[in-house]
Amino acid sequence: MAWLKKLVGATLILGGAGAAAGWLLSAPVRLDAAALAQLGPGDATKGKRIFYAGGCSSCHAKPGSQGDARLQLVGGLQLKTQFGTFVPPNISQDPKDGIGAWSVEDLANAMLKGVSPSGQHFYPAFPYGSYARMKPSDIADLYAFLKTLPAVAGKAPDNSLAFPFNIRRGIGLWKRLYLADQPIVALADGAPDPVVAGRYLVEGPGHCGECHTPRDFAGGMKKGEWLAGAVAAEGPGVVPNITSGKGGIANWSEADIANYLETGFTPNFDSVGGAMVDVQRNMAELTAGDRAAIAAYLKAVPPHPNGYPARKPAS
Repeated sequence: MAWLKKLVGATLILGGAGAAAGWLLSAPVRLDAAALAQLGPGDATKGKRIFYAGGCSSCHAKPGSQGDARLQLVGGLQLKTQFGTFVPPNISQDPKDGIGAWSVEDLANAMLKGVSPSGQHFYPAFPYGSYARMKPSDIADLYAFLKTLPAVAGKAPDNSLAFPFNIRRGIGLWKRLYLADQPIVALADGAPDPVVAGRYLVEGPGHCGECHTPRDFAGGMKKGEWLAGAVAAEGPGVVPNITSGKGGIANWSEADIANYLETGFTPNFDSVGGAMVDVQRNMAELTAGDRAAIAAYLKAVPPHPNGYPARKPAS
């Protein structure tokens, strides 16, 4: 039976080595000194633009809030997905229940690396997979703007996730597969400035791909089908294809797209609906130049057919 003892011993050694490697590979990674040096002092006026481009109030305002109440970032919205229910937290300036005690470095690590001040991984329902493409200076501007908003007491409920999704450490391995700060769409040298600016807004703070791009079994975006539309994270619906591929927005002009983002009306005089209502409300707060840049970029995105199965006809 000596061979069996050797086999068991070898198995234990390999298992231990694998566990140690997994622990190291899944460790949270913070920004380095060079990235932190790019934060700068922050400008609240510029940060307001980033706030609306990033749609912060869409998830972090109390559900159903209107007007100035949308700036009370108490959290509490329930995002019911196949992985469980995620609840965006309080990110108001309350120092106990919100992020009032966070430093600008804390916010930068959260948005660019998905790491909390205590060193835990955030779940990618917080779309740092897109925010990772943002400039550190824009994070500093956003931080300055957030400091102008009210402190609101009250903790949002915890996430409700089943095993193994409730093990945060595993998110470190997910990040190694999917977290990157490089642009998704490669633009040719000399691409027009509006297209370049639009790429930054769409791929970074706007995080449009988080909903409009299909995902694989692990919840990572299929970047080869960028913006091709997807099965909705919540409910039985779909999120539309916003490329110029079949089923997409090939018939929309840049002016049509920009007008839709400003007014909520499609070229066919239909109006925005569903979750996009809140997104369009945020887009209307941007400048006309920003909306034109988003439109220019969307028309430059490679066309893809719909990234979701054809809907079954009504019975």
